[in-house]
Amino acid sequence: MARTSRPPIIAVMGHIDHGKSSLLDYIRKSNVVAGEAGGITQHVSAYEVEHEYEGAIRHITFLDTPGHEAFHAMRARGASTADVAILVVAADEGVKPQTLDALAAINEAGIPFVVALTKIDKSGADVERAKVSLLEHEVYLEGLGGSVPYAPVSSKTGEGVPALLDLVLLTADLAELSADPAANATGFILESTQDPKRGLSATLIVKDGTLAPGAFVVAGEAYAPVRFMENFLGKRVKEATPSMPILVTGFSTLPPAGTPFVTTDSRKAAEALVAEHAKPRAVAAAAAAPSGAAVLSLIIKADVTGSIEAIRHELAKITHERAVIRILDASVGAVSENDVKKAQAGGAVVIAFNTPTDASARDIADRANVSIESFTIIYDLEKRVAELLAERAPHVTEEKALGEAKILKTFSATAKKHVAGARLTSGTFAVGSLAKVVRRDVEIGRGKITNLQQARADVKEIRTEGEFGFEIETRAEVAPGDIIITYELVQS
Repeated sequence: MARTSRPPIIAVMGHIDHGKSSLLDYIRKSNVVAGEAGGITQHVSAYEVEHEYEGAIRHITFLDTPGHEAFHAMRARGASTADVAILVVAADEGVKPQTLDALAAINEAGIPFVVALTKIDKSGADVERAKVSLLEHEVYLEGLGGSVPYAPVSSKTGEGVPALLDLVLLTADLAELSADPAANATGFILESTQDPKRGLSATLIVKDGTLAPGAFVVAGEAYAPVRFMENFLGKRVKEATPSMPILVTGFSTLPPAGTPFVTTDSRKAAEALVAEHAKPRAVAAAAAAPSGAAVLSLIIKADVTGSIEAIRHELAKITHERAVIRILDASVGAVSENDVKKAQAGGAVVIAFNTPTDASARDIADRANVSIESFTIIYDLEKRVAELLAERAPHVTEEKALGEAKILKTFSATAKKHVAGARLTSGTFAVGSLAKVVRRDVEIGRGKITNLQQARADVKEIRTEGEFGFEIETRAEVAPGDIIITYELVQS
């Protein structure tokens, strides 16, 4: 059969507080088939909407993923995910660091994108200023020297949302997306999870071909017989056509988010493909660490595999010269007694993302002094793990120079104390400061400043350059021409 056009698959990305979720919520509530939106379950991960464009009803598939972190992680597995991206930028704030992260992910994927200038209903909104902030980061919008389409929108009133969806479909049409409905289905795993009632389940996005019951889905080292399929509304469907998100249950093991899938006609063929993919599993080990480096061990629990991929991607960015992160285990589901016992045995911290902790596991953790850290926002998780890594790292004491003076004359000396006159050349001298004595660039001794005089009066500190008297407690024999450097010890 000839290739035909297929609906576009859209990823919405941007800064965490710029209204991505609100925009997706509005689109879902307004454009999903009337009366059906209430059927969407909590972990849909993708959904289809309808939009009238140039007199025809068109379908659009939206990916509801953890964001650009998962996008990066999925691309690393070779998944060709979204066809078009919507870059969300708040009209009251403009470009923020995470906006640039999202933009980098879009550019890395090499897909076209549309800018949504959100929150135009807020009192501090300034669309023109937001557009300028995009220009400053080399995002050249239409009408401002570039070709990137944009639409100012309000997720509260819906203003501009139809225009945004028009731009999405126009951009998709220019990309000439196509599929062969008669081919065996191929696509990618959006996310997978362990459902207490259904077992190992995954959300699939079909990119080409048609998937029907009776086939076997193979994704890396996982496979599943397609006994039935559910669409994003939780309704069973007889077939999954190109760009359609569907839920398939009964996987042999959880396929990681972003894993491409193919289909076969028999279990034997599916098992043969799995055997080809299977490789000896490398034992997880700590990264090569400098001598004396500490290790922060983690047990990661999350709601879905897509979240685990996103967390791994973000944790890979966290580095410390005297400590490394080791992930002992990462799995989906609630934090269990077994997770706490693993953490206790490995001296690990349990990181829970969008998932609860069993009451029994909490009790054991309290008794065993195992820390369970829970998060719903990935950036909070990343920040906290960075703090834990810094706390785990061995502290290093460094010297911080405070001031420098040159000895002009010595007045008296005992075995431990010396009185001399000097000239301050930089910084400050203070009573109680640690000091070292340097002669011809060689350190000859260390001590402590015990007294300071300026204009024959005792003072606590010398701040201005010029001559002063001082008493130093040291065993070194100080002499005219020596350099006195005061310093403090700083732990890092």
